Amino acid sequence: MKHITNLFYTLFTCLVMAVAVSATLEVAVGHAFLGCVAGSALLSFVPLPQGVAQVVVLRQMWETALVEKFRILGDFLTGVPRKDQYVGNNVINIAEIGADPTVLINNTTYPISVAQRTDDNIAVALNKYDTTNTKVTDDELYALPYDKQGSVLSQHRDTLTEQIMAHALHSLCVAGNTANTPVLETTGTDNGSGQKRLLAQDLIKLQLKLDQLGVPAAGRRLVLSPQHCADLLAQDLSFQQQFHNAKDGLIAPNYYGFETYKYARNVTFSAAGAKNAFGAAAVAGDRPGSVVFLRDRSFTAQGDLKFYFREAATNPEYRESTAGFRLWSVTLPIKTVGFGAMISAAV
Repeated sequence: MKHITNLFYTLFTCLVMAVAVSATLEVAVGHAFLGCVAGSALLSFVPLPQGVAQVVVLRQMWETALVEKFRILGDFLTGVPRKDQYVGNNVINIAEIGADPTVLINNTTYPISVAQRTDDNIAVALNKYDTTNTKVTDDELYALPYDKQGSVLSQHRDTLTEQIMAHALHSLCVAGNTANTPVLETTGTDNGSGQKRLLAQDLIKLQLKLDQLGVPAAGRRLVLSPQHCADLLAQDLSFQQQFHNAKDGLIAPNYYGFETYKYARNVTFSAAGAKNAFGAAAVAGDRPGSVVFLRDRSFTAQGDLKFYFREAATNPEYRESTAGFRLWSVTLPIKTVGFGAMISAAV
Protein backbone atom coordinates (compact mmCIF):
# COMPACT_ATOMS: atom_id res chain seq x y z
CA MET A 1 0.00 0.00 0.00
CA LYS A 2 2.82 2.41 0.85
CA HIS A 3 4.40 1.67 -2.52
CA ILE A 4 1.13 2.37 -4.33
CA THR A 5 0.67 5.63 -2.42
CA ASN A 6 4.17 6.81 -3.29
CA LEU A 7 3.56 5.90 -6.92
CA PHE A 8 0.37 7.96 -6.90
CA TYR A 9 2.24 10.96 -5.46
CA THR A 10 4.97 10.57 -8.06
CA LEU A 11 2.54 10.52 -10.97
CA PHE A 12 0.40 13.32 -9.58
CA THR A 13 3.37 15.59 -8.91
CA CYS A 14 4.73 14.93 -12.38
CA LEU A 15 1.36 15.96 -13.74
CA VAL A 16 1.49 19.19 -11.74
CA MET A 17 4.98 20.02 -12.95
CA ALA A 18 3.92 19.28 -16.51
CA VAL A 19 0.98 21.64 -16.08
CA ALA A 20 3.27 24.40 -14.87
CA VAL A 21 5.58 23.89 -17.85
CA SER A 22 2.66 23.65 -20.25
CA ALA A 23 1.07 26.83 -18.84
CA THR A 24 4.29 28.69 -19.65
CA LEU A 25 4.33 27.25 -23.14
CA GLU A 26 0.74 28.31 -23.64
CA VAL A 27 1.67 31.94 -23.09
CA ALA A 28 4.41 31.70 -25.71
CA VAL A 29 2.88 29.54 -28.40
CA GLY A 30 -0.80 29.08 -27.54
CA HIS A 31 -0.66 25.35 -26.79
CA ALA A 32 -3.21 23.63 -24.55
CA PHE A 33 -2.82 23.97 -20.81
CA LEU A 34 -2.13 20.33 -20.04
CA GLY A 35 0.93 18.75 -21.60
CA CYS A 36 0.51 15.74 -19.37
CA VAL A 37 1.74 12.88 -21.51
CA ALA A 38 5.06 14.36 -22.56
CA GLY A 39 5.57 16.10 -19.22
CA SER A 40 4.93 12.98 -17.19
CA ALA A 41 7.32 10.95 -19.32
CA LEU A 42 10.10 13.49 -18.85
CA LEU A 43 9.53 13.96 -15.14
CA SER A 44 8.69 10.45 -14.05
CA PHE A 45 11.91 10.01 -12.09
CA VAL A 46 11.77 13.27 -10.10
CA PRO A 47 12.51 12.55 -6.40
CA LEU A 48 9.74 13.64 -4.04
CA PRO A 49 9.54 14.66 -0.39
CA GLN A 50 7.48 12.40 1.80
CA GLY A 51 4.37 12.68 3.96
CA VAL A 52 2.74 16.02 4.68
CA ALA A 53 5.45 17.88 2.77
CA GLN A 54 4.26 16.20 -0.42
CA VAL A 55 0.78 17.66 -0.10
CA VAL A 56 2.23 21.12 0.60
CA VAL A 57 4.43 20.91 -2.50
CA LEU A 58 1.54 19.72 -4.64
CA ARG A 59 -0.70 22.55 -3.42
CA GLN A 60 1.97 25.21 -3.97
CA MET A 61 2.75 23.95 -7.47
CA TRP A 62 -0.89 23.89 -8.53
CA GLU A 63 -1.49 27.36 -7.09
CA THR A 64 1.55 28.75 -8.90
CA ALA A 65 0.52 27.25 -12.22
CA LEU A 66 -3.08 28.40 -11.93
CA VAL A 67 -2.21 31.92 -10.78
CA GLU A 68 -0.12 32.34 -13.92
CA LYS A 69 -3.01 31.03 -16.01
CA PHE A 70 -5.59 33.36 -14.48
CA ARG A 71 -3.36 36.37 -15.12
CA ILE A 72 -3.89 35.80 -18.83
CA LEU A 73 -7.58 36.61 -19.25
CA GLY A 74 -8.45 36.57 -22.94
CA ASP A 75 -11.12 37.75 -25.32
CA PHE A 76 -12.78 41.05 -24.42
CA LEU A 77 -10.60 41.63 -21.32
CA THR A 78 -7.37 41.56 -23.35
CA GLY A 79 -5.50 44.81 -22.74
CA VAL A 80 -7.66 45.95 -19.82
CA PRO A 81 -5.23 47.40 -17.23
CA ARG A 82 -4.23 45.01 -14.44
CA LYS A 83 -4.13 46.36 -10.88
CA ASP A 84 -2.96 43.27 -9.00
CA GLN A 85 -0.14 45.23 -7.36
CA TYR A 86 -2.65 47.43 -5.51
CA VAL A 87 -4.49 44.51 -3.91
CA GLY A 88 -3.98 43.94 -0.18
CA ASN A 89 -5.94 41.42 1.88
CA ASN A 90 -8.18 40.94 -1.18
CA VAL A 91 -9.22 44.62 -1.16
CA ILE A 92 -8.19 47.20 -3.75
CA ASN A 93 -8.17 50.98 -3.37
CA ILE A 94 -9.14 52.76 -6.58
CA ALA A 95 -9.59 56.41 -7.46
CA GLU A 96 -12.49 57.71 -9.53
CA ILE A 97 -10.94 60.43 -11.67
CA GLY A 98 -12.25 63.97 -11.22
CA ALA A 99 -13.13 66.58 -13.85
CA ASP A 100 -10.90 67.14 -16.88
CA PRO A 101 -9.02 70.47 -17.15
CA THR A 102 -10.22 73.18 -19.53
CA VAL A 103 -8.02 73.87 -22.57
CA LEU A 104 -7.51 77.56 -23.39
CA ILE A 105 -6.76 78.57 -26.98
CA ASN A 106 -4.81 81.77 -27.66
CA ASN A 107 -5.37 82.88 -24.09
CA THR A 108 -4.72 86.57 -23.26
CA THR A 109 -6.26 86.67 -19.79
CA TYR A 110 -3.99 86.25 -16.78
CA PRO A 111 -3.63 84.88 -14.25
CA ILE A 112 -4.86 81.59 -15.61
CA SER A 113 -7.41 80.11 -13.24
CA VAL A 114 -6.38 77.24 -10.99
CA ALA A 115 -8.64 74.34 -10.11
CA GLN A 116 -7.97 71.35 -7.92
CA ARG A 117 -9.00 67.98 -9.25
CA THR A 118 -10.98 66.05 -6.68
CA ASP A 119 -10.75 62.28 -6.98
CA ASP A 120 -12.92 59.88 -5.04
CA ASN A 121 -10.94 57.10 -3.37
CA ILE A 122 -12.91 53.91 -2.96
CA ALA A 123 -11.94 50.67 -1.25
CA VAL A 124 -13.40 47.73 -3.17
CA ALA A 125 -13.50 44.19 -1.84
CA LEU A 126 -12.64 41.61 -4.48
CA ASN A 127 -15.25 39.01 -5.34
CA LYS A 128 -14.69 35.56 -3.88
CA TYR A 129 -15.16 32.69 -6.32
CA ASP A 130 -15.33 29.14 -4.93
CA THR A 131 -15.67 25.94 -6.91
CA THR A 132 -17.62 23.09 -5.37
CA ASN A 133 -15.32 20.21 -4.45
CA THR A 134 -14.76 17.24 -6.73
CA LYS A 135 -13.74 13.82 -5.49
CA VAL A 136 -11.68 11.17 -7.28
CA THR A 137 -11.49 7.71 -5.78
CA ASP A 138 -8.40 5.53 -5.80
CA ASP A 139 -10.43 2.89 -7.63
CA GLU A 140 -10.99 5.35 -10.49
CA LEU A 141 -7.33 6.27 -10.67
CA TYR A 142 -6.28 2.64 -11.03
CA ALA A 143 -9.07 1.62 -13.43
CA LEU A 144 -9.49 4.54 -15.83
CA PRO A 145 -7.38 4.73 -19.01
CA TYR A 146 -6.97 8.52 -18.78
CA ASP A 147 -5.69 11.12 -16.31
CA LYS A 148 -8.81 11.98 -14.32
CA GLN A 149 -6.91 14.02 -11.71
CA GLY A 150 -5.58 16.34 -14.39
CA SER A 151 -8.96 16.48 -16.12
CA VAL A 152 -10.74 17.42 -12.88
CA LEU A 153 -8.32 20.20 -12.04
CA SER A 154 -8.42 21.60 -15.57
CA GLN A 155 -12.20 21.57 -15.39
CA HIS A 156 -12.08 23.62 -12.18
CA ARG A 157 -9.76 26.12 -13.83
CA ASP A 158 -11.92 26.46 -16.96
CA THR A 159 -15.14 26.81 -14.96
CA LEU A 160 -13.61 29.51 -12.76
CA THR A 161 -12.34 31.39 -15.81
CA GLU A 162 -15.71 31.30 -17.53
CA GLN A 163 -17.58 32.50 -14.45
CA ILE A 164 -15.08 35.30 -13.82
CA MET A 165 -15.33 36.47 -17.44
CA ALA A 166 -19.14 36.49 -17.38
CA HIS A 167 -19.23 38.33 -14.06
CA ALA A 168 -16.62 40.82 -15.31
CA LEU A 169 -18.73 41.74 -18.33
CA HIS A 170 -21.81 42.13 -16.14
CA SER A 171 -19.84 44.43 -13.82
CA LEU A 172 -18.66 46.56 -16.76
CA CYS A 173 -22.21 46.94 -18.08
CA VAL A 174 -24.17 50.02 -16.98
CA ALA A 175 -27.40 49.66 -15.02
CA GLY A 176 -29.53 51.58 -17.51
CA ASN A 177 -29.84 54.59 -19.79
CA THR A 178 -28.65 57.95 -18.44
CA ALA A 179 -27.18 61.10 -19.94
CA ASN A 180 -23.65 59.77 -19.35
CA THR A 181 -24.33 56.06 -19.96
CA PRO A 182 -26.30 55.66 -23.20
CA VAL A 183 -28.35 52.49 -23.58
CA LEU A 184 -29.94 52.51 -27.03
CA GLU A 185 -32.54 50.23 -28.59
CA THR A 186 -32.22 48.37 -31.88
CA THR A 187 -34.26 49.66 -34.85
CA GLY A 188 -34.20 46.86 -37.47
CA THR A 189 -36.90 44.52 -38.68
CA ASP A 190 -38.26 41.55 -36.75
CA ASN A 191 -35.52 38.94 -36.27
CA GLY A 192 -38.12 36.20 -35.87
CA SER A 193 -38.37 36.38 -32.08
CA GLY A 194 -40.54 39.49 -31.78
CA GLN A 195 -37.51 41.76 -31.39
CA LYS A 196 -35.90 44.24 -33.77
CA ARG A 197 -32.57 43.44 -35.38
CA LEU A 198 -29.41 45.34 -34.52
CA LEU A 199 -28.31 47.44 -37.49
CA ALA A 200 -24.99 49.08 -38.31
CA GLN A 201 -26.86 52.40 -38.17
CA ASP A 202 -27.66 51.69 -34.51
CA LEU A 203 -23.96 51.41 -33.74
CA ILE A 204 -23.27 54.62 -35.65
CA LYS A 205 -25.83 56.36 -33.43
CA LEU A 206 -24.18 54.91 -30.33
CA GLN A 207 -20.78 56.05 -31.58
CA LEU A 208 -22.17 59.59 -31.97
CA LYS A 209 -23.45 59.51 -28.39
CA LEU A 210 -19.97 58.65 -27.15
CA ASP A 211 -18.45 61.40 -29.31
CA GLN A 212 -20.84 63.89 -27.77
CA LEU A 213 -19.76 62.78 -24.30
CA GLY A 214 -16.15 63.51 -25.26
CA VAL A 215 -14.78 60.09 -24.32
CA PRO A 216 -11.59 58.83 -26.00
CA ALA A 217 -12.04 57.22 -29.41
CA ALA A 218 -9.29 54.69 -28.70
CA GLY A 219 -10.26 51.65 -26.66
CA ARG A 220 -14.02 51.76 -27.19
CA ARG A 221 -14.94 48.11 -26.85
CA LEU A 222 -18.20 46.49 -28.00
CA VAL A 223 -19.07 42.99 -26.79
CA LEU A 224 -21.91 41.60 -28.91
CA SER A 225 -24.50 39.14 -27.72
CA PRO A 226 -25.02 36.09 -29.98
CA GLN A 227 -28.36 37.51 -31.17
CA HIS A 228 -26.89 40.89 -32.09
CA CYS A 229 -23.95 39.22 -33.82
CA ALA A 230 -26.42 37.16 -35.86
CA ASP A 231 -28.37 40.34 -36.68
CA LEU A 232 -25.27 42.02 -38.09
CA LEU A 233 -24.28 38.89 -40.03
CA ALA A 234 -27.69 38.92 -41.71
CA GLN A 235 -27.55 42.63 -42.54
CA ASP A 236 -23.97 43.74 -43.10
CA LEU A 237 -21.76 42.01 -45.67
CA SER A 238 -18.60 43.80 -44.49
CA PHE A 239 -19.25 42.62 -40.93
CA GLN A 240 -19.82 39.09 -42.22
CA GLN A 241 -16.46 39.09 -44.01
CA GLN A 242 -14.67 40.39 -40.92
CA PHE A 243 -16.46 37.88 -38.68
CA HIS A 244 -15.28 34.91 -40.75
CA ASN A 245 -11.72 36.22 -40.62
CA ALA A 246 -11.84 36.83 -36.88
CA LYS A 247 -8.99 35.75 -34.62
CA ASP A 248 -9.04 35.33 -30.84
CA GLY A 249 -12.64 36.53 -30.61
CA LEU A 250 -11.88 39.97 -32.05
CA ILE A 251 -14.22 40.60 -35.00
CA ALA A 252 -12.87 43.87 -36.35
CA PRO A 253 -10.16 46.24 -35.12
CA ASN A 254 -12.39 49.22 -35.88
CA TYR A 255 -15.98 48.33 -36.72
CA TYR A 256 -17.71 51.73 -36.72
CA GLY A 257 -15.29 52.95 -34.09
CA PHE A 258 -15.45 49.89 -31.81
CA GLU A 259 -13.11 47.04 -30.99
CA THR A 260 -15.73 44.35 -31.46
CA TYR A 261 -16.05 40.98 -29.72
CA LYS A 262 -18.71 38.32 -29.34
CA TYR A 263 -19.52 36.66 -26.02
CA ALA A 264 -22.14 33.98 -25.45
CA ARG A 265 -22.95 34.81 -21.80
CA ASN A 266 -23.76 38.44 -22.41
CA VAL A 267 -25.84 40.70 -20.19
CA THR A 268 -29.63 40.73 -20.48
CA PHE A 269 -32.02 43.57 -19.75
CA SER A 270 -35.57 43.57 -18.45
CA ALA A 271 -38.55 44.65 -20.51
CA ALA A 272 -38.27 48.04 -18.79
CA GLY A 273 -34.66 48.45 -19.95
CA ALA A 274 -32.85 47.78 -16.64
CA LYS A 275 -29.88 45.43 -16.38
CA ASN A 276 -30.86 42.07 -14.93
CA ALA A 277 -29.01 40.75 -11.89
CA PHE A 278 -26.06 38.47 -12.58
CA GLY A 279 -27.19 34.86 -12.79
CA ALA A 280 -30.90 35.76 -12.67
CA ALA A 281 -33.25 33.25 -14.28
CA ALA A 282 -34.65 34.34 -17.63
CA VAL A 283 -38.22 35.66 -17.63
CA ALA A 284 -40.63 36.61 -20.38
CA GLY A 285 -39.81 39.98 -21.90
CA ASP A 286 -36.06 39.84 -21.22
CA ARG A 287 -34.00 41.50 -23.93
CA PRO A 288 -30.49 40.60 -25.10
CA GLY A 289 -27.88 43.27 -24.63
CA SER A 290 -24.48 44.10 -26.10
CA VAL A 291 -22.08 45.88 -23.77
CA VAL A 292 -19.93 48.91 -24.56
CA PHE A 293 -17.08 49.87 -22.24
CA LEU A 294 -13.86 51.86 -22.40
CA ARG A 295 -10.81 49.63 -22.13
CA ASP A 296 -8.56 52.23 -20.49
CA ARG A 297 -11.21 53.38 -18.01
CA SER A 298 -11.64 49.88 -16.67
CA PHE A 299 -9.46 47.63 -14.57
CA THR A 300 -9.19 44.04 -13.49
CA ALA A 301 -7.39 42.77 -10.40
CA GLN A 302 -6.69 39.39 -8.88
CA GLY A 303 -6.08 38.54 -5.26
CA ASP A 304 -5.38 35.24 -3.57
CA LEU A 305 -5.87 31.87 -5.18
CA LYS A 306 -6.02 28.82 -2.96
CA PHE A 307 -6.02 25.16 -3.87
CA TYR A 308 -7.87 22.97 -1.37
CA PHE A 309 -6.79 19.36 -1.50
CA ARG A 310 -7.29 16.32 0.71
CA GLU A 311 -5.46 13.19 -0.33
CA ALA A 312 -7.01 9.75 -0.25
CA ALA A 313 -4.50 8.56 2.35
CA THR A 314 -6.17 10.82 4.93
CA ASN A 315 -9.61 9.45 4.11
CA PRO A 316 -9.53 5.76 5.07
CA GLU A 317 -13.32 5.39 5.01
CA TYR A 318 -13.75 6.22 1.31
CA ARG A 319 -10.19 6.16 -0.15
CA GLU A 320 -10.81 9.24 -2.27
CA SER A 321 -9.04 12.52 -2.94
CA THR A 322 -10.98 15.80 -2.87
CA ALA A 323 -10.04 19.09 -4.58
CA GLY A 324 -11.48 22.58 -4.94
CA PHE A 325 -10.37 26.16 -5.57
CA ARG A 326 -11.00 29.67 -4.26
CA LEU A 327 -10.01 32.76 -6.25
CA TRP A 328 -10.45 36.46 -5.43
CA SER A 329 -10.90 38.73 -8.43
CA VAL A 330 -12.72 41.88 -9.57
CA THR A 331 -13.29 43.80 -12.81
CA LEU A 332 -14.89 47.26 -12.70
CA PRO A 333 -15.08 50.63 -14.45
CA ILE A 334 -12.95 53.42 -13.01
CA LYS A 335 -15.34 56.02 -14.41
CA THR A 336 -18.61 55.07 -16.14
CA VAL A 337 -19.00 58.10 -18.44
CA GLY A 338 -19.15 56.70 -21.98
CA PHE A 339 -20.02 53.17 -20.94
CA GLY A 340 -23.25 51.94 -22.51
CA ALA A 341 -25.18 49.17 -24.23
CA MET A 342 -27.40 48.19 -27.13
CA ILE A 343 -30.58 46.30 -26.25
CA SER A 344 -33.15 44.67 -28.50
CA ALA A 345 -36.40 46.60 -28.90
CA ALA A 346 -39.74 44.85 -29.12
CA VAL A 347 -41.38 44.89 -32.55
